Amino acid sequence: MRWLALLIILNIWGIDVNKIARINKLKKEAEMAYQNGEYDKVIAALSMLTDSFGVTEDPVYLNLANAYFHKNDTLNAAKNYSKALESKDNRIKSIAYQQLGVILQQQNKMKEALTNFKAALLADPTNEDARYNYELLKKLMKEQQNQQQQNKKDNKEDKKKDQKQDQQKNQQNKDQQQNKKDQQQDQQQKQDQQKEQQQNQQQEQKDKQNQQKQDQQQQSEENKQGDKKDEQQQAKAEDTEEKGKEIDKPPVSRAERLKELNLTEEKARMILEAMKNQEIQYIQQNQRKPKKRPDSNKPDW
Repeated sequence: MRWLALLIILNIWGIDVNKIARINKLKKEAEMAYQNGEYDKVIAALSMLTDSFGVTEDPVYLNLANAYFHKNDTLNAAKNYSKALESKDNRIKSIAYQQLGVILQQQNKMKEALTNFKAALLADPTNEDARYNYELLKKLMKEQQNQQQQNKKDNKEDKKKDQKQDQQKNQQNKDQQQNKKDQQQDQQQKQDQQKEQQQNQQQEQKDKQNQQKQDQQQQSEENKQGDKKDEQQQAKAEDTEEKGKEIDKPPVSRAERLKELNLTEEKARMILEAMKNQEIQYIQQNQRKPKKRPDSNKPDW
């Protein structure tokens, strides 16, 4: 009788008893599936509650978000955690913030994750999981910051080292090029010196040959002049001898001498004039006679 009276009262108030029973049944199925790790069943049951029966309870959103999180469906998990943030239950709100922080951390959004962990602690200071995640992430971010600074410092030092090595390498290349250029210049200078030396030797040999030729010509000229002089001296000696013989003879007249030589006076005068001119020419040649050029290969003393 009592149950019948309660059903009558519920019907009077407009409450669907069957709907309530179905909702409770789905909640219980979702709870058992969650405990067994059957997250697909959890999602199916709770989605039916929210979509078909219009259930907007905060625990339903939180459990549905947890089921999606275990399925690695972070998009639907974040969507339902965000709905749970509107809860007036600080414990549920804190868990929602915490789980959103975990998702953000997985996405490498460290600052946003740290903000959510901090909001979880503000909502529920007793949430030790949120505190642990907050402190761990804060420490990790500090280490990353220090590592970034160290990497930046190392990169700067490496860059300086690379620049120094590049400078040294460039300097070595310049030195090698300069050494090669110096060697080429030295080699060219040696070749020029050898060429100049050969030219000097050839010129000296040519000068020597020219000098020898001049000496030979001069010697030949001197020999000719000597022979001519000897002939003149011999002629003069013979003339002197002839004159000496004539001295021993009784003096004869000029006309008789010319007669003996079968010469006329005019012809004798021409012969004397020619001898006089020849003697003058001989004297002039001796005056113009070139001096012998000193040998450059012999000392001048």
